[in-house]
Amino acid sequence: MKTGILGSVGSLQRLIAAVFFGLGGWCVIAPASVIDLTIRPEHASHAPIVLVSIGAFGAQACLAGLFAALTRFTRATFLGFGAALLPFFVFDWWFYAVQPLFNRLIVLDVAGNLIMLALCWRGYRLAEVSGS
Repeated sequence: MKTGILGSVGSLQRLIAAVFFGLGGWCVIAPASVIDLTIRPEHASHAPIVLVSIGAFGAQACLAGLFAALTRFTRATFLGFGAALLPFFVFDWWFYAVQPLFNRLIVLDVAGNLIMLALCWRGYRLAEVSGS
């Protein structure tokens, strides 16, 4: 039996949740800094609706983190969750390269998504072995 932080389905789920809590919590606690650090200046706005929208986006991410932390993932869950992450890579690329809205720090979101995708791959493989 494998041990360590990447050796159990539950640990992988908690790591996925940590990504959601980290980036989502940042959006909830400091939406203006999210804008200042990730949006190109010509598109940045601190209008109340923008700050509320960023905060709400973060709250949704934290909710996803709760689900990741508190439910029991199966092979199908890891597969579906990993597949559901793929459009986010297109979104980040599109609004960085094609229609520039984000600056280089969008790499934080890309990194979070890559981490979660790798954890889903690991979870899928681990659940195959454990029969989940």
